Amino acid sequence: MKKEKVVLAYSGGLDTSVILKWLVNKGYEVIAYVGNVGQQEDFDAVEKKAYATGASKVYVCDLRHDLVTDYVFPAMKANAIYEGTYMLGTSLARPIIAQKQIEIAKAEGTNIVAHGATGKGNDQVRFEFGYYMHMPDVKIIAPWKDPEWLSTFEGRTDLINYAKANNIPIKVTAKKPYSEDENLIHISHEAGILEDPSKECPEDVYSLTVSPKSAPDAYTYLTFTFQDGTPVKVVNEQDGTTVTDPLEMLLYLNKVGHDNGIGRVDMVENRYIGIKSRGVYETPGCTILWKAHHNLEGITMDKEAMHLRDMLSPIYANLIYNGYWHAPDFNMLTALFEQSQKHVTGTSKVRLYKGNVDFAGVESPCSLYNQDLGSMDKAGGYHPVDCKGFININALRLIASAKRDGLVL
Repeated sequence: MKKEKVVLAYSGGLDTSVILKWLVNKGYEVIAYVGNVGQQEDFDAVEKKAYATGASKVYVCDLRHDLVTDYVFPAMKANAIYEGTYMLGTSLARPIIAQKQIEIAKAEGTNIVAHGATGKGNDQVRFEFGYYMHMPDVKIIAPWKDPEWLSTFEGRTDLINYAKANNIPIKVTAKKPYSEDENLIHISHEAGILEDPSKECPEDVYSLTVSPKSAPDAYTYLTFTFQDGTPVKVVNEQDGTTVTDPLEMLLYLNKVGHDNGIGRVDMVENRYIGIKSRGVYETPGCTILWKAHHNLEGITMDKEAMHLRDMLSPIYANLIYNGYWHAPDFNMLTALFEQSQKHVTGTSKVRLYKGNVDFAGVESPCSLYNQDLGSMDKAGGYHPVDCKGFININALRLIASAKRDGLVL
């Protein structure tokens, strides 16, 4: 009898290694899929481990370039930041992983996929929404929501024992006191010692950024060139380093961001399923990029267009966080944000210093800024007397409300 194929999102860690063997033991042909989104990993070793654990085939897919151009850049154009603080590093990486997994499933002639996300987190939602949007008839195996799995594996000890019993190669090391997820956008730190929000995050938790206290006591100037909202070049004004490739640009920004202690965030956030959780994030490169881009928008975007975009940005951030990338409302907003960037062209210089990204000048051939008009020393063609009628007309509703509320003497 021919075995059913299942495509498993595989990382090589304890959980997905046990899931792989568990699926094999249940009679499935398991195809392991590894998405390279910039995590620091020995992908050759992960591939070998998947085969050793029972996979019939292993896909290792480099998704990094598309992650930058098709996910990071659109989020930047929308100025998408979840709850005003979190720059969506994990959220942005999940939809591209899910989409590629479905592409592999279609190529392999199956509609069965599996993942190892827990039943308390956001990733289960993001992965499964992504599956449904790209394969409506998909069948999903999610062990951490499966009664049979949960009755067998209560925690890490059970997983280790199963791995040993099934000759799954594992490294027996002390578990970190917190959970981490890394990609080229950021690294997240959660759980363990971070679950008490009354306690300060220990310095040894951070790995992608030096402490701002230890960062150089000198400015680093970066000049970005944008074309219709898309960054096309960054130049380090100190050493002349110039980067134009999108992926290499973000990797370079991560490096200079690391060196200057940029992009640390410590917050209690609201997960989609309703649980509050504390997350510590390091997002060095994108923090710099978001700020440089937003500074250029200041002189190139129409006032009302910018205000409308900024009102919609939190909605877009929520959609990304909650796993709705490619949903109809998400696609509508994406088109709107893309339209908003038509004239965000020019250069934006930022100054990095001990955890800060400061404005250092913007220029644009599409600038709406009129220096004479904005000057405190020149009229610049502006007629202050015009404001008398402007104020009188706009005050009419305020006067009417004040009279209604009995505020007039």
